[in-house]
Amino acid sequence: MAELAIKGGKPVRSESFPSWPVWDSREEKALLGVLKSSKWWYGEKVAEFEKKFASFQNAKYGVTCMNGSVGLEVSLLSLGIGAGDEVIVPPYTFIATVSSVLKVNAIPGFADIDLETGNISTEEVEMRITDRTKAIIPVHFAGLPCDMDSLDNIAKKHSLRIVEDACHSWGSQWKGKGTGAIGDCGVFSFQMSKNITSGEGGIILTDNKGLAELARSYVNCGRKKNKPWYEHHVLGGNYRMTEFQAAILLAQLTRLGAQVEKREGNGIYLDEKLKDIPGIRIVKRDGRITRRSYHMYVFRYIKEEFGNLPRGKFIEALNAEGIPSTIGYPYPLYKNPLMLDMGYSKVSCPNAEKMCQKAVWLSHAMLLAERKDMDNIVEAIKKVSENVRELL
Repeated sequence: MAELAIKGGKPVRSESFPSWPVWDSREEKALLGVLKSSKWWYGEKVAEFEKKFASFQNAKYGVTCMNGSVGLEVSLLSLGIGAGDEVIVPPYTFIATVSSVLKVNAIPGFADIDLETGNISTEEVEMRITDRTKAIIPVHFAGLPCDMDSLDNIAKKHSLRIVEDACHSWGSQWKGKGTGAIGDCGVFSFQMSKNITSGEGGIILTDNKGLAELARSYVNCGRKKNKPWYEHHVLGGNYRMTEFQAAILLAQLTRLGAQVEKREGNGIYLDEKLKDIPGIRIVKRDGRITRRSYHMYVFRYIKEEFGNLPRGKFIEALNAEGIPSTIGYPYPLYKNPLMLDMGYSKVSCPNAEKMCQKAVWLSHAMLLAERKDMDNIVEAIKKVSENVRELL
């Protein structure tokens, strides 16, 4: 008789993990409050959220915008990055990290990742610097902060700017300082899948007042503070956040701290339980990380230690046991049709390609479950490992 659920055995679990997004009467009350106020547009709620979220991440200033993609673009513009400038980016990330560079007519230069973290390799960054390099966009992948000390040293040595793509790292901290507030500026996303969400939305954080004011101008049609309404100073756009979005985010923010804590506790627990299972490689955590948000829980699957079972079959078996999982990014950004058409076909980042072949992602909502549910994840992985012969 088969043991594995995919072969007809009993699954480890049949109940669902927590759904996303999480909301309650706080969001309802906040939305109705804005609706009844008739003040729906870029006002008090937006300003309140900017202040509170900036404080949550230990930044002095926050500038909301339509989404994280726009936030990255505006950040680059505000730092003076433009035509012909090179910006170093990782290849294992969402397209917005690269499209924002292209949108300001700059040139993305790919630096490979550290296979043990999924984050950009600081050694690779330094190797990719040319006389045209003007900035670095490190991505705190899955909420794990990058080595910001090394990146800061590199940036100072070569007079580069740092724009943190913090769109996975709400609540993460490096040496007690919130991500997004460590470089020149940092960008967060509040899109539907994110750990704090208003459906869409974004924010730029910085400790630089002048940079914040310029970013605000780009977001708000090129206007400047205390200047006439129909006076425009830069080629900005209408990238503003609404009061409805801000109201939802203020409600979401009230539970974010506790959610970060719970996800981190469950993530650490999974690391401890999974680290000794043959064929499973957990993410390496730097001791300078003082708090870690998890946008997903990621591990690497080594098929050679599972009898050469393809990762796709492993994931199918895991899903059948009641543990939802995916492969994540199928290939590095430079292998997207867009980038191939732009001449990036000769780029090679071996670690990023290995990560695309080996990664297994579990959603952040799963980490809001209880310890017994984490035990189910461990049990299911062990079950597949111990009965892999049924799949070969």
